[in-house]
Amino acid sequence: MSIEIKVPPVGESITEVVLSRWVKNDGDAVEMDEVIAELESDKATFELTAEQAGTLKTVAAEGDTLAIGAVVCKIEDGRAAPKTTPAAVKEEKPVVAEEKAAAPVAEKSGESYASGTPSPSAGKILAEKGIAADAVKGTGVDGRITKEDAQNAEKTAQPVAKTEVPKAAVAVPGAGSRNERREKMSPLRKTVAKRLVTVKNETAMLTTFNEVNMKPIMDLRGKYKDQFKEKYGVGLGFMSFFTKAVCEALKDFPAVNARIDGESVVYNDFADISIAVSAPKGLVVPIIRNAESMSLAQIEKTVIELATKARDSKLTIEEMTGGTFTITNGGVFGSMMSTPIINAPQSAILGMHNIIERPVAEKGEVVIRPMMYVALSYDHRIIDGRESVGFLVRVKQLLEDPARLLLGI
Repeated sequence: MSIEIKVPPVGESITEVVLSRWVKNDGDAVEMDEVIAELESDKATFELTAEQAGTLKTVAAEGDTLAIGAVVCKIEDGRAAPKTTPAAVKEEKPVVAEEKAAAPVAEKSGESYASGTPSPSAGKILAEKGIAADAVKGTGVDGRITKEDAQNAEKTAQPVAKTEVPKAAVAVPGAGSRNERREKMSPLRKTVAKRLVTVKNETAMLTTFNEVNMKPIMDLRGKYKDQFKEKYGVGLGFMSFFTKAVCEALKDFPAVNARIDGESVVYNDFADISIAVSAPKGLVVPIIRNAESMSLAQIEKTVIELATKARDSKLTIEEMTGGTFTITNGGVFGSMMSTPIINAPQSAILGMHNIIERPVAEKGEVVIRPMMYVALSYDHRIIDGRESVGFLVRVKQLLEDPARLLLGI
């Protein structure tokens, strides 16, 4: 008895998936609940498991796009038959060897050497001279090119070689490879492309900038990073400070944490912060739920957990669904300034950039400070200029005076 394994429902908005990889091969014996394949949707990668023990019979191929409920494979009851491939190979090897051994004999018997075929010694001479065999007339048996023919061919064949060199040179347009390759877009990449174009076309997106003196946070990290890691088991990074600063600023500017739903504006009394992570298959944005109630250590642990899952393609739909505000850090790639695109249906996104030491004025003196540009892209339909600038200034104040994050002032 065999059963059909079908594409399971993986989310409300997902209607099709791509069979990205077979973990087991056709004819393999599988155990119940063993992973047999990986399915990729426009949001995440899923594992397909065997619903009974038996022998796998594949129906779909890698790269196929399958609708929800489509048959992926069958599992036949019972174990797979012993594979006979090794034995077959052993039986075939002598035959192959005999064929290879017989080939030279066939060449030398009867009508072996066609007219114009050089002898081994003649072939070597012609190769050294750079003369093609078809440019030499053989005087041997059946027109075979002898050693003497090759030695005497220099005078008559040389002009042919001279005229061929320029032609070869003209045929090459230039140095370097000009190869092209075409790859099918992954479901994730297609969805990202579609969403980004939709955001650009359907929102009134603007970006405002500011700069942050990172010295206070860097000094704080340098002073307590060892004690922090010893106590909590994670490093003290910049993301936790930015996340806490954003959560505090959202309390003062609730419109930045809101979204448009039809003709209504939905305000959130919580902060689900989406963190943009670069994964092998594209950009994903897992979510830190209720970040406003978390400590720095809890945020750092959650960021590490989500980033690890993203790089291993283990994020679930629930871990990427929702979110009220997004933070993206282009600074890890060396970006100095950018205008991040809103993560719809959210209304704003904060872009972090790299830290560069620059001269700044403090109390009438020019000093060198580690500075970072920050950018807030926002939907002007719901967020006014006063709110966007005020939000970014509030984030700047909290980061340049980290004690405010602890005191809530």
